[in-house]
Amino acid sequence: MTKKQTKRILRIVFIIASITSLAFVPWILVKAWILPLPDTVQEQVNETIGHGLDGMIVYVDQSGKPPELFAAGWHNRENEIPADPKALFKIGSISKLYVAVATAKLVKDHRLSLDKTLADYLPELEGRIANADKITLRLMVQHRSGIPNFTDTPGYWEDISRDNRETLELVLNKPADFDPDKKYSYSNTNYLLIGEILDKTLGYSHHQYIKKEILIPLELNNTYSLLSEVDLDDVMSGYYEGYDDDIKYNDFINPAGSMLATAEDAGIFLRALNDGSVFNEGEQEIYSSIYVYEHTGLLPGYSSIAKYHKDIDAVVIQFVNTGGGYSWNLSEIVYNRIVKILKRQKSS
Repeated sequence: MTKKQTKRILRIVFIIASITSLAFVPWILVKAWILPLPDTVQEQVNETIGHGLDGMIVYVDQSGKPPELFAAGWHNRENEIPADPKALFKIGSISKLYVAVATAKLVKDHRLSLDKTLADYLPELEGRIANADKITLRLMVQHRSGIPNFTDTPGYWEDISRDNRETLELVLNKPADFDPDKKYSYSNTNYLLIGEILDKTLGYSHHQYIKKEILIPLELNNTYSLLSEVDLDDVMSGYYEGYDDDIKYNDFINPAGSMLATAEDAGIFLRALNDGSVFNEGEQEIYSSIYVYEHTGLLPGYSSIAKYHKDIDAVVIQFVNTGGGYSWNLSEIVYNRIVKILKRQKSS
């Protein structure tokens, strides 16, 4: 067999393999990915609702342009209330960015030390959390502690209204996932514990500290720490594939992801995080050494993406109020398409 024939056979095998692999990819995702890119963000948002998502909000803050909001679908599908771009949304783990900023501020103020251990801060947990005497605050912020993730507990999502202590009980006396600082593994338990450390250090709720040090200075008047602080009518309804009821009433209260915000408020915060204006002198250097500048959030019925794109100097926030099935995969595809639209507009 000649070299040319070999190359031809390999090319055919590759094509067959590619076609075969597509058979195992949900066609709704293939369709969302291969459709021609619309001219505008609003057209993309409208198109996405046609893929089966209930509702969607997008906020874009691009340098040189006024910030823009886009929405489509339902705020509440039972009552056929259209999606409101100014609605409150459960931002899930994006909350961790605010907690990490608060931590950096308290470290700069010498009220916390990144090198002190979990046992130093919460001695009652020594012997109940493996390696508590070796896990530093730094490792918890960075998800390098090895502490098991409470949301991985079987049946956890059947009752998310547990308070912090009840939630913590789910992982006490369990073996570590790995030795401290040996690898990275995302664990919501880290931020539950950081919240407890902040509360103990402050002598009051870290939610109040976040409001005083972050929300008020940035004039984030539509950002809240807990569902109990808001009018539920202002909150975008949440839906889960295979479950008909609105699940916005589920109250996720621990510091790993309890916050609510409008897309605009989330965008203003993310811009301030990335340009450094949320920090006082010396705080950003600390933050940069411990945590990231973007995040996603997932709760039943809610998914969110918050990122800054340096190449086009744009903050893009995306909220989707559908969970389960392939909704998260679809959300990521759509987010990337929105960014492509913005890049194309920037270059034209």
